[in-house]
Amino acid sequence: MADIELRRLVKEYPGGVRAVDGLDLTIADGEFFALLGPSGCGKTTLLRSIAGLETVTGGHILIGGRDVTGLAPGARDIAMVFQDYALFPHMTVRDNIAYPLRIRKMGRPERHAKAEETAEGLSLGGLLDRRPGQLSGGQQQRAALARAVACHPKVFLFDEPLSNLDARLRLEARTFLKRLQRDLGVTTVFVTHDQAEALAMSDRMAVMDAGRIRQIGTPTEVFQRPASTFVASFIGSTPMNLLDAVADRDTLRVAGTTLPLPAAAGPHVRDGEKLVFAARPEYMTLHREAEPTGIEGVVAIVENMGVGSLVSLEVPGGADGARIVQVTVPEGQEPEIGSRGWAVAAPERVLLYRHDDGELVGSERAGAGEPVLAGAGD
Repeated sequence: MADIELRRLVKEYPGGVRAVDGLDLTIADGEFFALLGPSGCGKTTLLRSIAGLETVTGGHILIGGRDVTGLAPGARDIAMVFQDYALFPHMTVRDNIAYPLRIRKMGRPERHAKAEETAEGLSLGGLLDRRPGQLSGGQQQRAALARAVACHPKVFLFDEPLSNLDARLRLEARTFLKRLQRDLGVTTVFVTHDQAEALAMSDRMAVMDAGRIRQIGTPTEVFQRPASTFVASFIGSTPMNLLDAVADRDTLRVAGTTLPLPAAAGPHVRDGEKLVFAARPEYMTLHREAEPTGIEGVVAIVENMGVGSLVSLEVPGGADGARIVQVTVPEGQEPEIGSRGWAVAAPERVLLYRHDDGELVGSERAGAGEPVLAGAGD
């Protein structure tokens, strides 16, 4: 067993800055868990704390039921891929990949065979005799990834390991890494700023902010039902549309339009309460003629997304008198700039958030039985 349990974990730097703020988290044995969040949210510090590269200020770290809080990194049976590679410059790629196996006293022929097998999976087969200084940044990143997976540790810790790869190699490495993790059943913690990576690869994910976890859930849960406006605005290749709204009996006034109040939210809101209307661009359709449940606006921008386009409508509201609502449209249905359109949200996809604290209306939990918030004071 190699589950990971964090109990009230704190990492505080001089000056009282808490990079990890009283965090509780359990990652199941064999789970692929992604940590996602903006720069400075504490995700890399948390990863380094699990690895033993940061000395925590308080709390406990358990791996496979064993308290490793005070153990050196080499005693934790983990493998970590750093964002800056950390390859040995005097060794060949083959020897870099095989180095952890050498430490474990594996014979030279066996460790080189394992290194070559792993290298082929990451398109490094023709580079095994080169040294890191002869590789591109992306090739160095793949070599570091290969070194980690070759030794089959109990836990993989990845700090944005695919960030320097081009688009094609990133997809190949992503597929290889996920397949390998599934085959080996190794517990994996994956830090990334790339939401597509987190959504595509993880079994569960956590969105972090200011040293705390704001939501835990499966990729589907976090994408479809963000627990707060913070998560809603962060998750997705196109952020969720967020518009000021006011409850008016069984209706909702938003951007100059009156819409039905979502049935699920009705029992949880007061007449006249200020709310935030939310709907993803992917869950909205654009109409060229007036729609009673549509938010009317003027087409300001049309962005080609390949198989479709992202249309930005200027709608009433906001401090400057206008807000942007974005809608995805299929290929070939792009509107003209300056034309009028009505953005209609699928009723079952509309979410409401409290205006004061940004929390999801009618939901106290993030899904899968996990708390929406995890941190000091929870």
